[in-house]
Amino acid sequence: MSLLEGLDFAQLRLFLTIVRRRSFKVAAIEHGLTPSAASHAIRRLEERLGSKLLNRTSRAVSPTDVGAQLAQDLEDGFERIGAALMTLNAPGVQGLGELRLNVFADASHVLIGPALPEFVRQCPDVRLTIAVDDSPIDIVQEGYDAGIRYGHHVPADMIAVALSGPLRWVVVGSPAYLANRDVPQTIDDLAQHTCIQLQLGDNSAYRWELGRGDAERPLKVPGLLTINDTATTVAAAKAGLGLAYVLEQRVRQEITDGSLKMVLEDFAADGAPFHAYYGSRRHNHPALRTLINIIRQQNGLPKISSPSMSERILTG
Repeated sequence: MSLLEGLDFAQLRLFLTIVRRRSFKVAAIEHGLTPSAASHAIRRLEERLGSKLLNRTSRAVSPTDVGAQLAQDLEDGFERIGAALMTLNAPGVQGLGELRLNVFADASHVLIGPALPEFVRQCPDVRLTIAVDDSPIDIVQEGYDAGIRYGHHVPADMIAVALSGPLRWVVVGSPAYLANRDVPQTIDDLAQHTCIQLQLGDNSAYRWELGRGDAERPLKVPGLLTINDTATTVAAAKAGLGLAYVLEQRVRQEITDGSLKMVLEDFAADGAPFHAYYGSRRHNHPALRTLINIIRQQNGLPKISSPSMSERILTG
C-alpha cells in the first residue's frame, strides 16, 4: 500500500505550522483546533510514518532531524501546489472561502479602498472581511489570515511583502489657518504654531519626524489637541484648528482641491512602506495573492509571481 493512501494532508499542514511557530498552542489556534487535538493529530501522523517528528518538552517544541527534513520537503511541495493552483484558470479557483484581514486605518483608505473593485471582479465568490484597527494585535491569535501595517510594525516572526514604496509624511494646514500666521519656513518655526498631536494605537504619543537622511529628527511639537484617527485629524486641519502631520497619499485629494496646503515640503520625511504579513505559507491561497498583486500594481510595484517571493521580508 502506498504511504500516501489514507494520509491526512491536514495533519501535514498542522505539523508544518508547529515547526514554523515552535508552539502547539499557536499552531492549534491557526488551524482552529485545541492544543490537545493538535497533539493527538501529530501523534497519529508519527504513528502513520513510523518516525518521531517532534521533540516535546513542557516549554518548547522542536523538530527531530527526520522532522526537520520532512518540514523542508513539505514547504517545497506546498509551494508547488500553491503555484499550480494560482495558474489554474478554472471556475471556483478563486472561491476559496473567507479571507479575514486586520488593517491600519491609513492602509484601508490608501490601499484597500482603491483595490476593492478589482478584487471583487477577480474573486467574486470570496467572502472578504476587513477589520480596520490601529491597535497592535496578534493576528494569528485573533483569527485573521493576514494584516497590513507599516514595515516597522510587522512582528519579526511574520512573513511579509511590501505593498507600497516608501511613504512620504508631510505637514499640512488649511488656507484659513495659514492666512493668519507666518507660514513656517524651517522646522524650528513649528514652535510658534498650533500642531495637532498624533496618538498611536497603543495610546503612546507619536513624535513628528521631519528631514531626510541623516538630517531627519523626531520633534515634540506644541498643541493641545490630540487625535488617534487620521480622518478626524484631517477634518480638524481643514477646519483651521492647526497643522497636521499625515501621509501625503492620505490628503492628496485635499491638496488637489485646495482645502489643505502643504508646508515645509523640503523637510517631508520618507517612512516605512505598508506591508501585508501573515504567519505561515498556508495563507498563500489565490485570493490573498490576488489582493496583494492588485495593491502592488496600483502602487507601481511588480506582481508577485511565485510563493517564494512572499518571503522577502520587509522589501519591495
